[in-house]
Amino acid sequence: MIAEALLCLALNIYFEARSEDYASRIAVAQVTLNRVESDKFPDTVCAVVKQRHQFSWFWDDKSDKPYEKQAWKDSLALAEMFLEDRGIEVECVSDATHYHADYSRPRWRKFFDKYCKVGKHIFYKDNT
Repeated sequence: MIAEALLCLALNIYFEARSEDYASRIAVAQVTLNRVESDKFPDTVCAVVKQRHQFSWFWDDKSDKPYEKQAWKDSLALAEMFLEDRGIEVECVSDATHYHADYSRPRWRKFFDKYCKVGKHIFYKDNT
C-alpha cells in the first residue's frame, strides 16, 4: 500500500506536470512541500493538495486515476525522493508557494512576487 503523503504528492506531480521535463516536475513538488512548511497552508501534503481551489485537477470532477503508466511511475519515484529529503530542487523555486501555467493569467498573480519560469509554469512567492 502506498503511504498517503507519497500518493498525494505523486498525484499532484502527475496531474500538474506529467508532460513537463524533470525540472518542472521537481518544481511542482517543491511548491507542494513549501506550502506544507508555510504557516499559510495546511500542515500535511494531502491537506495541501486537497485544499479547496488550489490544484485544479483535484477539483475538476474528472477521474484522479493516473492513466499513463510511465509518467505515474516517474511521479511516484520523484515523490519518494522528495519525502526522503534527498536534496533535489530547482533553485529559483526555493521559497515559491504558487504557480500557474504560462497560458493562464489568474488574478491572484498580481499579489505575489514572480520568481521564475520553469517549463510551462511561472512560480511566485507570497510578498506579504
